[in-house]
Amino acid sequence: MPTLQEMAKKKAAFSSGHRLCAGCPVPIFTKMLTQVTDFDLVLGSATGCLEVASSIFPYSAWNVPWIHTAFENVAATMSGVEAMYRVLKKEGRTDKRLKFVAMGGDGGTYDIGIQSLSAAMERGHDLLYICYDNGAYMNTGIQRSGATPLGAATTTTPVGEVTAGKQQQRKDLTKIMVAHHMRYVAQASIHNPIDLSNKIKKGIELDGPAFLNVLCPCIPGWRIAPDMAVESARCGVETCFWPLYEVEDGKYKVNYRPKQKIPITDWLFSQGRFTHLKNPRFAGLLEGFQRQVDEEWTWLLDQEKAAT
Repeated sequence: MPTLQEMAKKKAAFSSGHRLCAGCPVPIFTKMLTQVTDFDLVLGSATGCLEVASSIFPYSAWNVPWIHTAFENVAATMSGVEAMYRVLKKEGRTDKRLKFVAMGGDGGTYDIGIQSLSAAMERGHDLLYICYDNGAYMNTGIQRSGATPLGAATTTTPVGEVTAGKQQQRKDLTKIMVAHHMRYVAQASIHNPIDLSNKIKKGIELDGPAFLNVLCPCIPGWRIAPDMAVESARCGVETCFWPLYEVEDGKYKVNYRPKQKIPITDWLFSQGRFTHLKNPRFAGLLEGFQRQVDEEWTWLLDQEKAAT
């Protein structure tokens, strides 16, 4: 694994001059893609923040071959590209060392794109799928998605006299991907560059399908200051709302244990989308939220223990 100093000297997959919001953390992982591996990459992006902000005609922020697809089919598109490459290699028509990466936000991954994602992973394509999870359909107006946490205020789950934002628990897509019996599935966060770069490298360089879910706070959607995205991601990990772990060949490994797990309210109340939960009438929701986080963390530690 190259050091951070060595990585910084390599040309990044993603350039400056993109149109992502000030403070958006998504470029943290996109720049790493070519810096962690010596393979040549072909990338694909589902419609979403990253695609819209990186490819406003006639400009592009990509320094590598890149394909824009619809919301629902980036995994299918990149599956086809990967299959074509295997045919060309078999026929001796190329000697390039290529790897393939598909990317989508949680809307295009948890919901609209889950069918093509599931199919690509089940078929076993040599493909890394990266989901940048910001917890809503941020690009189209901050509507709730399957990744939106319980109680979050969005434009389609507003706060009213009766309801406190979203009424459902978020979907656990990482566990869904583990159920596909893939060689590598992991969760990461943009605040931890070493852990993140290690996981991107593993996902790119192994032979077969891999999935990486990355916590990427959204400045306008989470209603946080432009300089708070990294700190918000860190807090989400310290509460164990977003544990850092990986599953290799079915075996769980926790990559980070907080020295002192902090209450979920520390993370929730730092974001404008949850400020309404400070109202005492929503105390039960907060208690349930904390209980779920605690139970999921205990379950994860049990899985790791069982694997040793």
